Amino acid sequence: MTEMLKGTLEGIVLAILSVQPEYGYEITARLREMGFSDIAEGTVYALLVRIEQRGLVAVEKVPSEKGPPRKVYSLNAEGQASLDEFWQTWRFLTERLDRLQKGGR
Repeated sequence: MTEMLKGTLEGIVLAILSVQPEYGYEITARLREMGFSDIAEGTVYALLVRIEQRGLVAVEKVPSEKGPPRKVYSLNAEGQASLDEFWQTWRFLTERLDRLQKGGR
């Protein structure tokens, strides 16, 4: 399960950001609300660094009441294109897996 989740986590995070901008802790909290309780905060932050480096998100530093400014991530056009590709791949896989589960038909 963990390995499968690692392969889809980027798409899941992009989907979360497609709803509204969020900062790292909010994304982690949203994942936990959705039942992804085993995902470590460090995993989410490492993923955010990668998607930022790949240019899939816009980042705005917002002042925080406690400590340094927070990085708020929002989906940009490149990120939306990546998310669209993720959903297309997801549909492809689920259709085939559903057929396989039903005996290959």
